[in-house]
Amino acid sequence: QVQLVESGGGLVQAGGSLRLSCAASGRTFSSYVMAWFRQPPGKEREFVASITWSGGSTYYADSVKGRFTISRDNAKNTVYLQMNSLKPEDTAVYYCAASISYFGTMSVAYDNWGQGTQVTVAS
Repeated sequence: QVQLVESGGGLVQAGGSLRLSCAASGRTFSSYVMAWFRQPPGKEREFVASITWSGGSTYYADSVKGRFTISRDNAKNTVYLQMNSLKPEDTAVYYCAASISYFGTMSVAYDNWGQGTQVTVAS
């Protein structure tokens, strides 16, 4: 198991930027594929981005492609989500997730989750 703690959420104006961080502890961080999901108010949780063990491959939802960047620092046991050109529809609780072997979009395949951090984008 790995424990995950997100930070960096907040209130930002449309067009602005935020960087989310997710600090991991427990088992070897580099053993996990890492991902970000989000849950907008009143909606289901949705995939945002994922990154493979060494950071060699990344995947993005179409809705954030070109605006968000996922990265990881295995020496710091941390994964990041840089969010630029934010839109009101990006408002959600953002969750960090980890999986030993899965790097796709299905939330049920990730078995380690953080508590979430709120991102609110004002128009």
